[in-house]
Amino acid sequence: MELSQALDMGREAFFVALSTSAPILVIGMVVGLAISLVQTVTQLQEQTLTFVPKIAAMVVAAAFFIPWIAQQMLEYTRAMLGANL
Repeated sequence: MELSQALDMGREAFFVALSTSAPILVIGMVVGLAISLVQTVTQLQEQTLTFVPKIAAMVVAAAFFIPWIAQQMLEYTRAMLGANL
């Protein structure tokens, strides 16, 4: 295996990891931002108010996106196992 092949494989692995985790992380970020905005407007400074809804939204998002994430990972695995090493 040459260096360019190894770099391409690493780049593709990084892209797959980033693209499969992005939807869940973006949903967590949006929910966290919305909760922070509500806390700022109402002047509530309770830590559990930010933590619990964010985790619940990310769990729901993970349950929703699991089939797509699994499909992406299977495609990547098939491509890597089928590659000429």
